[in-house]
Amino acid sequence: MVEDDLGHARLIEKNIRRAGVMNEIVHAADGTTALEHLRKGLGPAHRPFLVLLDLNLPDMSGTTILEHLKSDPGLRRFPVIVLTTTDDEREIQRCYDLGANVYITKPVDYDAFTTAIRQLGLFLAVMQVPQAEDMA
Repeated sequence: MVEDDLGHARLIEKNIRRAGVMNEIVHAADGTTALEHLRKGLGPAHRPFLVLLDLNLPDMSGTTILEHLKSDPGLRRFPVIVLTTTDDEREIQRCYDLGANVYITKPVDYDAFTTAIRQLGLFLAVMQVPQAEDMA
């Protein structure tokens, strides 16, 4: 999860847990930390499976992070959910054009968010994400 607001991060994690998702959640408060973590070459068992991404970060835009993720052969196929306050239609379309899978605007109706996360969890449970070596 890439989210600079600790309160939002806690609320998002609480609702992810409420949806029944018990996977490890690694929190990065800025883009630099997030990209370093995602790129440090962890083994496949520890690689990110899903990236929750805020667009408004202190050191770089979320769209910059999205561009880096989708241009990296080892990370480009991982699902990205943009979760941000920005509701500008051009920004939403830009994120989809860059490869975002889902775009959710904050403030979030957390009952709807919990339902969406639960449904996404069911989808991800049956979806197969290729290993990095398969993505070259």
